[in-house]
Amino acid sequence: MTINLIFRIGAVGILVSVLCQILKHSGREEQAFLTSLAGLLLVLYWVIPYIYELFETIRDLFAL
Repeated sequence: MTINLIFRIGAVGILVSVLCQILKHSGREEQAFLTSLAGLLLVLYWVIPYIYELFETIRDLFAL
């Protein structure tokens, strides 16, 4: 995992939180929810290959 991934996750978190606050104060709670959901899915899309690699490494370590 590179440090760039951590910075990207942080940037998405900041951007999503600002957008959610703006949308909530303007009365668009549904769009704020969808924005936070989209941010979560984007971060999961980036992190899932590393989780898969972790489980593969653990499986190889215990030779299951």
